[in-house]
Amino acid sequence: MMKTITLKQAFLSATALLMSFSAFAQEEKKFEIAPAADLVSSYVWRGMYQTGPAIQPSLSMSYAGLSLTAWGSSDFSGSSDEYKAKEFDLTLGYGIGGFSIAVTDYWWSGQGARYGRYKTDHYFEGTIGYNFGEKFPLSLTWSTMFAGGDKDPEDGDRYYSSYFEAAYTVNVWGIDFTPSFGISPFKSQYSDGFGLNSISLKASKEVKITNSFSLPIFTQVIAAPEHDDIFLVFGISL
Repeated sequence: MMKTITLKQAFLSATALLMSFSAFAQEEKKFEIAPAADLVSSYVWRGMYQTGPAIQPSLSMSYAGLSLTAWGSSDFSGSSDEYKAKEFDLTLGYGIGGFSIAVTDYWWSGQGARYGRYKTDHYFEGTIGYNFGEKFPLSLTWSTMFAGGDKDPEDGDRYYSSYFEAAYTVNVWGIDFTPSFGISPFKSQYSDGFGLNSISLKASKEVKITNSFSLPIFTQVIAAPEHDDIFLVFGISL
């Protein structure tokens, strides 16, 4: 039997839908500033070892899907007379629904190096990604470097170093497990050709300290077939 919808019911449904959309739009347009930091036992990026124990602070500003994030990493080794790892990255991004795009300026020349050498010491990368949502928590990203120092040292030609990553998160016994893999599709700074750079499993949970405070921690196993290497990383998020 077909159900008859009255004009009043249709009006109430439309009003509720409009109110929900308005609340969502207001929430999306809220300006936010988010300081954060991670402490890690070692810094591994795309299957490549970067430094030992490091602190990695970040500061993000976002509004209406648009975000600007500063991210850095400094290791605990070295002295005034030795090389000390230092990285500073800026990312401008935009996200709507599960879709996201971003442009990142990487700089990892180390403590004491000049920051303003954009043609050689900076690496500019564009990224597109899609997250399928809570019901199917798969995220896919593709990143390609398009300017700066991403060049073949032998002939000076641009690599256009690209990296594809897929990750899937599931919650088991209150722990978030995220298996992922990353590949470089052609010759780049990551590999001499097609390479399987990273196969990892990350386990994250919040450790309850007090009734009102929990400390997020994670442990990640990373295998890097392209470089015949393996890592076990522990981290604390603040």
